[in-house]
Amino acid sequence: MAKTTLSFVCQNCGAAYGRWQGKCEACGEWNTLAEEDTTGATSAPVSLRSKRKGRTFQLESLTGKSIDAPRLPSGMAELDRVTGGGFVRGSVLLVGGDPGIGKSTLLTQATSMMARAGHRAVYISGEEAVAQVRLRAERLGLADAPVQLAAETSVEDIISTLSEGGVPRLIVIDSIQTMWTDTVESAPGTVTQVRASAQKLIRFAKKSGAAIILVGHVTKDGQIAGPRVVEHMVDAVLSFEGEGSQQFRILRAVKNRFGPTDEIGVFEMTGLGLREVTNPSELFLSERDLGSPGTAVFAGIEGTRPVLVEMQALVAPTSLGTPRRAVVGWDPSRLSMVLAVLEAHCGVKLSGHDVYLNVAGGLRIHEPAADLAAAAALVSSLVNAPLPPDAVYFGEISLSGAVRPVAQTSARLKEAAKLGFLRVVLPERARGEAGGDAGLSLNTVGGLTSLVADIAARGTPRARHTSSRDDGDAGDPGRRGAGPAEKNATPARFRRQDG
Repeated sequence: MAKTTLSFVCQNCGAAYGRWQGKCEACGEWNTLAEEDTTGATSAPVSLRSKRKGRTFQLESLTGKSIDAPRLPSGMAELDRVTGGGFVRGSVLLVGGDPGIGKSTLLTQATSMMARAGHRAVYISGEEAVAQVRLRAERLGLADAPVQLAAETSVEDIISTLSEGGVPRLIVIDSIQTMWTDTVESAPGTVTQVRASAQKLIRFAKKSGAAIILVGHVTKDGQIAGPRVVEHMVDAVLSFEGEGSQQFRILRAVKNRFGPTDEIGVFEMTGLGLREVTNPSELFLSERDLGSPGTAVFAGIEGTRPVLVEMQALVAPTSLGTPRRAVVGWDPSRLSMVLAVLEAHCGVKLSGHDVYLNVAGGLRIHEPAADLAAAAALVSSLVNAPLPPDAVYFGEISLSGAVRPVAQTSARLKEAAKLGFLRVVLPERARGEAGGDAGLSLNTVGGLTSLVADIAARGTPRARHTSSRDDGDAGDPGRRGAGPAEKNATPARFRRQDG
């Protein structure tokens, strides 16, 4: 008999320890160690395992014919865009997202479309009963789709059932944290169970040729729960993002062995489920507040798709010892760098102001090409100078204050022209790539100083005083007649009401 091995395994990263301790030394999380039986597959005696001889196998060369992996379209263009053209036979995908973001809704629609196309699609739910899944399908208008449902958590029973009859083309496991296998003595949801269950399902997918989608829970930090080794085991990791207050949902590929990892799929949550958005730029800019200071349109690239979004900035005098910096949808480190460049090379004093930056629509921007749009929005808010409503901005800012060119300039300009924009502010060295685009006025900038000077020249007197109001009397409506400084510091809407 094999000796039972007990260890304490971190439920966040999967690191194992011989004794309990409050903090995991591998990931730094507290109170994540749980006692588990890690005997698992090593239950055979060491003396028997060591006598097994390895078998020889044939080695191949790099030259030879490469066969493209056959794909099966899901029927949803945005989902196929992220996966690289459809589901590959024998592949395993891991889909993660916040609770209630729409993972089950998306996969219910995908399985229903594939079932209507004549393929065998199976939906295994470990969190909901069959009746609950049927109610969702009725609400989405998909009750007539021939999807096979089951509420089961035993991996052995699932594999045995799916092995009978025709091999399913698509299998959805919702979720992997609820699955368990009898080869491991740990409770469902623990690191050992998640890893062992995922390994069995992956082995079944490679052997049968079925495409499997695993739904994964996420932690409070937005990372997929469970050990990182599960992400290395699967072929693709998809992240379903979005704000609960926004109707937009973004499907992003974090890892993909059979396709690109920089594509996104855009969906809109409606009463009838997720609707595909074929033109995200028009949707993100549909509620623009034209003529408001602190807003700039950024021409970005997500994979091969150009996306235009509005960047909103608010710069206000602070009453705190340390000014606040709040960012939504962008990298806070990039904002800190842009603020430092503005203060060091352009003379824009922001050390006494709170800075808020937001990407409208719930989209998260990862490329540094948004530096120029963010800087323009910040200066516009500081000096109260509205930017031209028909202009877009893109360019990377270096620490020296220079504006560097970015990739795919032509695609950004074509998207801007298609949506009716007339002016583009771009790096000076990108003019050669953009020379053939007619109908657009190209305003090139070599350094950030020239852009800041141009925006500041259009600022109002009230905004210029607001940028340096430290006297304590500015903005006091009771002292409007004391002098020109106090009058200019009073908000314009109050002065118009008082005549």
